[in-house]
Amino acid sequence: MQKRNNSSKKNKSASKVRKENSGKAYLGNKPAKTSSVSVKTTQKTERAKDDNTVRLNKFIASTGLCSRREADSYIESGKIKVNGKIVTELGSRIANNDKVSLNNKTLTNEKKIYVLLNKPKGFVTSTKDPNHDKLVMQLVSKCCSERIFPVGRLDMDTLGILLLTNDGELTQQLTHPKYNKKKIYHVFLDKNVTKNDINKIVIGFELEDGFINADGISYADSNDKSQIGIEIHSGKNRIVRRIFEHLGYKVKKLDRVHFAGLTKKGLARGKWRFLSEKEIGMLKMRSYK
Repeated sequence: MQKRNNSSKKNKSASKVRKENSGKAYLGNKPAKTSSVSVKTTQKTERAKDDNTVRLNKFIASTGLCSRREADSYIESGKIKVNGKIVTELGSRIANNDKVSLNNKTLTNEKKIYVLLNKPKGFVTSTKDPNHDKLVMQLVSKCCSERIFPVGRLDMDTLGILLLTNDGELTQQLTHPKYNKKKIYHVFLDKNVTKNDINKIVIGFELEDGFINADGISYADSNDKSQIGIEIHSGKNRIVRRIFEHLGYKVKKLDRVHFAGLTKKGLARGKWRFLSEKEIGMLKMRSYK
């Protein structure tokens, strides 16, 4: 009997719970539902907060001044002010209406400009250089009013593709070695390159600043073994020249024909053009994967 009475009580209790959960004849508070609403509201508030703020270094890079990494250096050194107050904490966020300045000069977002130059020999890849009177910036001086700067470097005697932009964030993505942006060079040497040396370049060897190897290499002209096509992603200074010099060759001419999916096809030496929307989209898509 005791068992049956307990069972009856359990059934009544279960029935009551079903009523309460169904929302019928239940007049008390509903903590479970209230808790759910509270969480959703908090998440929505956090999303709204994120939507209305941006990391300070990202904003600085978006102005075309520099890359995010360089922006962090400006912040740490105390050169950045937000609404008149110095900010040195990395990771700081700002609102859309905050005023940001560097050395008391207000920073503003500019229209993003992307220019492709077929660099000729004898021009220095620099915005300023008191020791040289031929700068790549002179070749693109009339393309826009915005301040643009070279993405990476080509030494003075190297020809070929050079991208210039005021998009600091994209610049960082295109130049940092960890993103492995493909660069292909057409190399003209003083003598034929042996297959044994080609294998050495593929396998790799030590230079004074570390190990290096090519991502791909082949003869550029089947009838001329002194012309080589080499694919490499390293950003080390004069790396292609040093690879061949290490093996006893002298580079007579070096031409970069491919950079991060861009080519100089149809672009005469010393001339420039704006990137197409398709090319800009391709660069950004590959950079932010």
